[in-house]
Amino acid sequence: MNTTIAYLKNLRETFMEAFVKLETKGRFERKPWNYSGGKGGGEMAVLRGEVFEKAAVNFSKVEGDKFPGSDAKGPFMATGVSLITHMQNPKAPTAHFNLRYIETPDKKWFGGGFDLTPMGFPFIEDTKHFHAIAKKVLDPFGKNIYETFSRQAKEYFTIKHYGVERGVGGIFFDHYNTGNLEEDFKMWSSVGNHFLEAIIPIYQKRIVEPYSEADRETQLKQRGRYVEFNLIYDRGTKFGLESGGNPEAILCSLPPLVSW
Repeated sequence: MNTTIAYLKNLRETFMEAFVKLETKGRFERKPWNYSGGKGGGEMAVLRGEVFEKAAVNFSKVEGDKFPGSDAKGPFMATGVSLITHMQNPKAPTAHFNLRYIETPDKKWFGGGFDLTPMGFPFIEDTKHFHAIAKKVLDPFGKNIYETFSRQAKEYFTIKHYGVERGVGGIFFDHYNTGNLEEDFKMWSSVGNHFLEAIIPIYQKRIVEPYSEADRETQLKQRGRYVEFNLIYDRGTKFGLESGGNPEAILCSLPPLVSW
């Protein structure tokens, strides 16, 4: 477990450093919090600038006496890193990333993934690049694992009341335990190690694209669907709130401006 926590903390710092290099103004503001439902807590880190209208890269490690939801029972430990970006330029998509590890008295599992959500301006070359990196990450761990995780992302990130995907997909997995935790950790950490390779080249192209006020209005309306998904369907939001997590940290995935 100590190796897992150290990995997550180091990965988080790597993400933050990469985002600051793209940002022309602003730095991450860190805010620690204590877990009211048991032991532990976490730290929010939020960047508001001219490139990233809002980016949040959060870490948490909490322990409680009662697992929230129906996946398990009894005491639990949960740790993870979650990331969200909301870009100033409408041509630059929103990106989401999460890695988590959970232990209960009789279960251990890994979860996570990353996905891409264009805010009204999908570029096919960006989608191809994003998925190509995801496939490259997962192919060493099984010839069908990318297809499985990609399908799971498509299913998970569907906004059911509209019958459409939130974005252009990615990879998603949960309750992952093959019986070989060492190999599972390698796959899980490989997802984390390659996320920047999937998103940074896209941002380097799109943050300099020209855009109009009409483009901005399209972006804000598209963000509305993102908000709907996160508040109605997102498992991480539900888990965090039901387990007594910090609401500010949990809901910082929401964009700073949105319209319907």
